[in-house]
Amino acid sequence: MDFEHLMQVMRRLALEAGDKIMEIYNSPDFEVKSKSDNSPVTEADEAADALISAGLREAFPDVALVTEEQAASHDQDVSTFLIVDPLDGTKEFVQRRGDFTVNIAYVEDGKPVRGVVYAPAKGRLFYTLADGRAVEEEGPNFPKQAMGPHKPITVSMPDNRGLMVVASKSHRDQATDDYIGKYAVKDMRSAGSSLKFCLVATGEADLYPRLGRTMEWDTAAGDAVLRGAGGEMVRFDDHTPFTYGKPGFENPFFIAYAPGVLLVK
Repeated sequence: MDFEHLMQVMRRLALEAGDKIMEIYNSPDFEVKSKSDNSPVTEADEAADALISAGLREAFPDVALVTEEQAASHDQDVSTFLIVDPLDGTKEFVQRRGDFTVNIAYVEDGKPVRGVVYAPAKGRLFYTLADGRAVEEEGPNFPKQAMGPHKPITVSMPDNRGLMVVASKSHRDQATDDYIGKYAVKDMRSAGSSLKFCLVATGEADLYPRLGRTMEWDTAAGDAVLRGAGGEMVRFDDHTPFTYGKPGFENPFFIAYAPGVLLVK
């Protein structure tokens, strides 16, 4: 894989999808439908998916593609693939809360090695460079054809006497609160979509536990950015490394964190 070309394509497609999403987001009204699992889907999800999928297939015709909005792609048995969530945080989008992202990642041998996370309503853009290092580009206006000014991002040096914790805005539950309660917490914030990974990647948070159902397209891009910033992601149950290409692309519970955090069970 030519990682320089990959990142240019993924970044551009994320920005173009973000424009399409914001066009619909800022319209007076948009249709919201329900998928088979009762989760919401909008015309923005579908439009962004069509744009990104076409772009990736044109640029990388020989690489498997998995995307949330195309159910047929979920039956593949692959360990190296592109994976897309064209609009992560649809509930945030529907409620016009802004915490939604475009996620595109490249998984190689079960590891998310490159990714881009774009939060168009927040004007924040995170991605891995060709060498795997994670950066945040200066926003809120991003040029399409070339990378703009950007800065390296790195995880925090946590103080376990008072951790900065981020948790889901739409999927918070008692089990999550009970687990967070095992730590000394300095500050707690809620965020939607894959932005939570990026907050750990930039050092704005130290710990992000997720005790709920997620799919690999929800996490791969954020995980790639986090790893590129020196962070880690492990399974919740046994703290073993987190891998991709699982059956049905379904995730177990997980913990994303800065390595200095002393994890508890």
